[in-house]
Amino acid sequence: MIKWKDHIISHKATIREAMIRLDKLGIVNSDVFVADEHEKLLGSVSDGDIRRALIRGAEMSNLVGSAMNTKCIFSVGELPEKKVLQMCKTKSIRFLPLTKSDRTIINVIDVDQLADIVPVEAVIMAGGEGKRLRPLTDKIPKPLLPIGDKTIIEHNIDRLAKFGITRIRISVNYLGQMIRDQLGDGSSRNAFVDYIEEDKPLGTAGAIRMVHDWHTDAILIMNSDILTDMDYSDFYSDFIHSGADMAIAATSYIINVPYAVLETNNTNHVKAMAEKPSYTYYSNAGIYLLKKEILNYIPENCFYDMPELIQSLMNSGHKVISYPIRGYWLDIGKMSDYLKAQEDIKHLKL
Repeated sequence: MIKWKDHIISHKATIREAMIRLDKLGIVNSDVFVADEHEKLLGSVSDGDIRRALIRGAEMSNLVGSAMNTKCIFSVGELPEKKVLQMCKTKSIRFLPLTKSDRTIINVIDVDQLADIVPVEAVIMAGGEGKRLRPLTDKIPKPLLPIGDKTIIEHNIDRLAKFGITRIRISVNYLGQMIRDQLGDGSSRNAFVDYIEEDKPLGTAGAIRMVHDWHTDAILIMNSDILTDMDYSDFYSDFIHSGADMAIAATSYIINVPYAVLETNNTNHVKAMAEKPSYTYYSNAGIYLLKKEILNYIPENCFYDMPELIQSLMNSGHKVISYPIRGYWLDIGKMSDYLKAQEDIKHLKL
């Protein structure tokens, strides 16, 4: 996987070195971004820029600045502004540098791979032991089990990043150092990853209370053992427009009864009969959106599961809604689920 820093080249590089870098990237409509010694953006260089510079008489040994476009489009902040993103798509600009206010480059995003910008931070709960998947999880934490060519947690990080959710915290406990070693700071997945260390199991909500420096008004929380092509943009839009304090993603569970079902009253009189009916129920899918201030309802430094938080919010009159997942969703809890995921991933586009 190409890292965003592969798109950065020093202002001391030559035109030839810029061409070599573009060739190594091997991407249509690619750019490299020129930075000074302080990693501040100076401009961009594409194949077309180099071709035009050579026509003007530049030499391959000239510094890359002689071919550089100093008016390249960039966006300030960890997430691109939607209008900038739309401009890139309209003008077929594929790569967009993100910078600090002083033009220091902090990321380069592939616009073609971005479905939307969802302004939330995410927490992935990855501290469990995965006991039902033993012996696979005896020496490997469940989030690092491979599904196709990636681990489970990498599929989830990449899906979040597709919606511009790149600031991600991962709660770790069991074999947590292996997760740290695999993902590092997240740059290998074009994300910014921090870790929440559970010295003791804190449940599906307790670990989140350890964080205090949130940067967005809403937080997305999800279990690490899920495989899904969920539309996070639609999930967020539904959450915001509903005015809810919390949204719970739900997956449908259908029960087909193979017999006629009788509806009776308490005197055993038959009131109605349904022939082989189907009943649809909605189950918690392990993905949540909640307002930042709701985290204050989680007690500090103690075991606290998400169902407890949900019940507490409902008891106190907060608005909690469900959001039905319309696409693919699988909880990889047991061996049959894991084997199903290995087959499903061959046909999924996450």
